[in-house]
Amino acid sequence: MTKVLRYMVKKKNLPIVLIVLGAGLFVAFRSLGIGGGSNPPATKYEKILRNVGEMLSEVHYSPKKIDDNFSKEVFKKFLTNRYVDENKNILLQSDIQQLKKYETKIDNEILGEPVQFVPAVSEIVKKRVLETEQVYRDILSKPFEFNKDETVNLDPEKLDFPKNEAERKEIWRKRLKYMVLDRYVDLVEARDKNKGKDSVKAKTDAELEKEARDRVLKIMDRSFERLKLKVTDDDRFNEFVKTITESMDPHTTFFPPVDKRYFDEQMSGTFFGIGASLIESDGGIKIGTLITGSPAWKSGQIAVGDQILKVAQGPAEPVDLAGFFVEDAVKVIRGKQGTEVRLTLKKADGSVKTVTLIRDKIVQDETFARSAVINTVKGKIGFIYLPEFYADFENPKGPRCAEDVRKEIIKLKEQKVDGIVMDLRNNGGGSLYDVVQMVGFFIEGGPVVQVKDRDGKPQIYPDRDKSVLYDGPLAVMVNEFSASASEIFAAAIQDYDRGVIIGSTTTYGKGTVQRNIGLDKNLGMLNPNSELGTVKVTLQKFYRISGGSTQLRGVASDIALPDLAEYSKYREKDNPDALPWDEIAKADYTRWKYGLDLAPIKKASDERIKTNEAFIRMRTSAEWLAKQQENRVEPLSLKKFLEEQKLTKQMGKEIDSISKSAKTLDVEALPEDLKKFEYDTGKLERFKNWVTALRSRDIYLGEAVNVINDMIIQQNVVYNTNSPSKN
Repeated sequence: MTKVLRYMVKKKNLPIVLIVLGAGLFVAFRSLGIGGGSNPPATKYEKILRNVGEMLSEVHYSPKKIDDNFSKEVFKKFLTNRYVDENKNILLQSDIQQLKKYETKIDNEILGEPVQFVPAVSEIVKKRVLETEQVYRDILSKPFEFNKDETVNLDPEKLDFPKNEAERKEIWRKRLKYMVLDRYVDLVEARDKNKGKDSVKAKTDAELEKEARDRVLKIMDRSFERLKLKVTDDDRFNEFVKTITESMDPHTTFFPPVDKRYFDEQMSGTFFGIGASLIESDGGIKIGTLITGSPAWKSGQIAVGDQILKVAQGPAEPVDLAGFFVEDAVKVIRGKQGTEVRLTLKKADGSVKTVTLIRDKIVQDETFARSAVINTVKGKIGFIYLPEFYADFENPKGPRCAEDVRKEIIKLKEQKVDGIVMDLRNNGGGSLYDVVQMVGFFIEGGPVVQVKDRDGKPQIYPDRDKSVLYDGPLAVMVNEFSASASEIFAAAIQDYDRGVIIGSTTTYGKGTVQRNIGLDKNLGMLNPNSELGTVKVTLQKFYRISGGSTQLRGVASDIALPDLAEYSKYREKDNPDALPWDEIAKADYTRWKYGLDLAPIKKASDERIKTNEAFIRMRTSAEWLAKQQENRVEPLSLKKFLEEQKLTKQMGKEIDSISKSAKTLDVEALPEDLKKFEYDTGKLERFKNWVTALRSRDIYLGEAVNVINDMIIQQNVVYNTNSPSKN
């Protein structure tokens, strides 16, 4: 069976691998009988379910058996879906018991029986939504008192559905009280700041409490109007199918046609906005990824994981995003080029800040490779920044990251640099072909990565060019968001002992390959634009040349640095449906002839980190943040709420100040780059801003420079010119 990996594209910060499939796989797909058979499904729902079930069973790399156990898993997940009861405060335990008769029948529906579960859920949800609407309105009609010492648990994973109506009311009372308290404190703070500045009489505490309740009421009304009017039976069914596909693994999913078109629009980058993808998480709208060069990225104030609380059009009154879906939030944030949008963000440390941005067209060329020179007392360091492994397969003359990196290396060699730092932080992946080419710049040929499907023998993708473009000291910077193709590059450099990997303890851990496949056979199986929908399905896994998969474990850094997100649950391993780690036979390869003696380099770095104030504070902040994220029990008394808020603000200031303690680097732009951008003052300004940003506020780059300097001292120490590969 012939399979040739062509390239990957990105969804959020995690890439999807697109594959050109040979005849053998076409036969396998035809054998699924998708859309055909002697007993065709009676309805569109049943046709979609059966087609999806057959595809998962026959094509997925490691499919779970679609049986009663799988049915129970889907049953449990779907009931806490965003279109059902995400926070476990609408349905009652009696509703769950009523639906239990479907708990072991979902697999039967996937295999062709009539669809009954989703309609039954929809009927109950519609009834309970109307009841719950009256519950929150009754509660919000009366004032809250904030002097009672009580708490609310906001983590639905640690809650059960309410036993009865009284328990449901109490859950809502506490949740609404917390929402009102949060807004009441903001209003009091604003009033106190404006004392003496306004001739209008200041509002009393009681008036502000009433205003806070009114604001929460608006939020709840808007949220429930969506549940009543905008969430259709089709929406719930589509989410049901997504629950089924994503139970196979985190990267297998279902796109109904409208979502596929929305996804394609997001990928095109042709709209005007802030340059950030959004995700729904923990009942809120959060930043999923930032596009390099975009207004959000250039602000330096927005990070992945930030929750967007409010959005304002210029000076207008902000719109609270509580209760919004991603699609709705996107519409509020997008707008005409050059217009102002203000985002109120809740940072990972709990602090709240407002960021003003000017909408712009996303500048795609700022995702391309670029370089600079860092001057140190021990030598000149070349720095190459690669935000993604890009490739334009539709245009033979289009940009390719391997070719661009090759040019940057040549430019740096002309500057007579003594070492090179390759920055792959936040690089979610991209073209496999270009990864293989790029590794080849640093080694004398040999295998780079192994790729295996569910049935076949692993295929080795080698660098066949025996020449070496650069043979000096090399460091590769990574973090927990370096994924897929980035991990392949880092793993190959590490396995060849060709350079040092420096960054977070491990990378993301995505070692799987996906393909978009349409469900409508009339368009052809490989056409992803089906009116029945599209399934993005995991087909293959990556393996290092040393045999281990990059899946789940990622790539462990040779030199690990304290990281604010170290304990956050962002990596592949934190998803219970992630495919497991495994290993295959190692490939035949010979390690780099000038192998590193890593021990003294690591020891020197450890000693610096121990005494580096910024890293000490970073480690302390990361541990504090981890505890905050684990504990979602919030106080409902004003006194304790203010105490926690004060602590949170202090920690937020502490984290913001860490970067200010970083030493300034002597970073120099290459003359040819400055000349290249002369024709476009906007691009020139952005490039200069990028160079300026490198000079400070990056403690990780500072330590990478120290490490590469240690490597320069050690260069040309022969490890073993003809040493065999090691296990």
